Amino acid sequence: MLEYFAIAVTIVVVAVPEGLPLAVTLSLAFAMKKMMNDKALVRHLAACETMGSATSICSDKTGTLTTNHMTVVKACICGNITEVGTPEKALSLCSQIPETAVKTLLQSIFTNTDFNGQRKKAKIIKLEPFNSVKKRMGVIVQLPGGAYRACSKGASEIVLASCDKFIDSKGSVVPLDEAAVKHLNNTIESFASEALRTLCLAYREVENGFLDEPIPVEGYTCIGIVGIKDPVRPGVKESVATCRSAGITVRMVTGDNINTAKAIARECGILTDGGLAIEGPEFREKSLEELNELIPKIQVMARSSPLDKHTLVKHLRMLFGEVVAVTGDGTNDAPALHEADIGLAMGIAGTEVAKESADIIILDDNFSTIATVAKWGRSVYINIQKFVQFQLTVNVVALIVNFSSACFTGNAPLTAVQLLWVNMIMDTLGALALATEPPNDELMKRAPVGRTGKFISNTMWRNILGQSFYQFIVMWYLQTQGKELFRLEGSAADLTLNTIMFNSFVFCQVFNEISSREMEKIDVFKGMLQNYVFVGVLTSTVIFQVIIVQFLGDFANTVPLSGSEWFVSIFFGFLGMPIAAAVKLIPVGAS
Repeated sequence: MLEYFAIAVTIVVVAVPEGLPLAVTLSLAFAMKKMMNDKALVRHLAACETMGSATSICSDKTGTLTTNHMTVVKACICGNITEVGTPEKALSLCSQIPETAVKTLLQSIFTNTDFNGQRKKAKIIKLEPFNSVKKRMGVIVQLPGGAYRACSKGASEIVLASCDKFIDSKGSVVPLDEAAVKHLNNTIESFASEALRTLCLAYREVENGFLDEPIPVEGYTCIGIVGIKDPVRPGVKESVATCRSAGITVRMVTGDNINTAKAIARECGILTDGGLAIEGPEFREKSLEELNELIPKIQVMARSSPLDKHTLVKHLRMLFGEVVAVTGDGTNDAPALHEADIGLAMGIAGTEVAKESADIIILDDNFSTIATVAKWGRSVYINIQKFVQFQLTVNVVALIVNFSSACFTGNAPLTAVQLLWVNMIMDTLGALALATEPPNDELMKRAPVGRTGKFISNTMWRNILGQSFYQFIVMWYLQTQGKELFRLEGSAADLTLNTIMFNSFVFCQVFNEISSREMEKIDVFKGMLQNYVFVGVLTSTVIFQVIIVQFLGDFANTVPLSGSEWFVSIFFGFLGMPIAAAVKLIPVGAS
């Protein structure tokens, strides 16, 4: 009775896949450690796997797609457009415009940026920093004569709209007529079409009594327009193409001018012929029905606010069922990072609030790292699938063999100790081997799983059933014909046969573990020797199996086997590999 109880308990232990949590944790932890080497700090362990299911990435532009090393390369001062990419050209610009305009220009630049400490030398009365809502900044300085002047810079079309005068080619302040506005707007569009960020510089005189009031937002005199080059990061175009081939849609969400955003997006490969570029204010005015039609086409959102990003992410998740990853660096990006399935904060430019709201921190602020994170996420998902396929195969065979044998003969060919050793192979060692498989480039050539994908796919069921059927046939053949095959006689015949069955079953799992490295490909040896953990696990399993069979007979209920018996056991295990390869040729549906 005690023996039957032990067999029953062992069957239950083998049937329950208690190794799955271990495999998941090992795979996530391994990926987390390796991703750290690839400049990605994982804050929430589950984000490793979630990133592998991502179908959409909403990325910032500045510092993520571009280098954030900005240089003024063009300027339109006093109506004249000049290239100023080098110090020599900048000096020549100063010689081409009137001295009064040069003085006003330099004062506006120095007081709006901390240029070599020049701001400290100026008498700053009031300062309003740049923010993403106003898209401009302003400062009031006291002039040597005691008068006060407000200097402003920001988004070109916004600052220019607040101007009613400009400095002409003679250095005189004249009314901003329709022709001048058209010329300046054409200049902004021209600069933006060359992928330049544009800023408008303006100033106005202010009266006393402004200290308790905001800096004025109208009545300015336009000094000029400058075009700033922010080069695209090396490798970004290739990373975007990799994401696209992986079925991941990349969207750019930026506060820049729409023409600048479109030019950069085309350079990165984000904006395609059928794609849509839209501005934040226009996006906000759309109805829900219009958004349902527009959002799938949106590839670029310019002049956007953090609220626009949050709205876009929310609609992608709720209405279209996408798994969304979002990048952010500012405090205002926290709601979007929190709303997304995977929040990606920038490690260099990101604020502490953004980092706290994120699941993963991109340490080098590079979009290419995001593509690498997606590849690691897919690797985690696939590795867990491989382990589940391997474990279910062991479970099915061990359960059927022991249960059917116990029902029909009253004895189980695999003892409790042997089944516990098999359980250890498929749980601890199997998880360690298959969970540490590194990613490969092929992972980024398949469609993402998404939110509704089935974890146990048709491919997995095909492999599980095919391998389980083969192993069951082997075990059934040995149990019914084993004594004749090996010419076993005497009182030790049953024990020897059970040992051969146990040995064959274990080697079936060893070779099945190798076959489980690839669920669809026949070549399962590619890169195996580079995975030292996998090789070490297989070697350890074989060594321990030899020790158990040859030297631990009393403990494991085995007897030492002869050379021919070892050969047949290993051969039956090895035969499972060509069987597995043949099974992989059977076509099944993708889901």
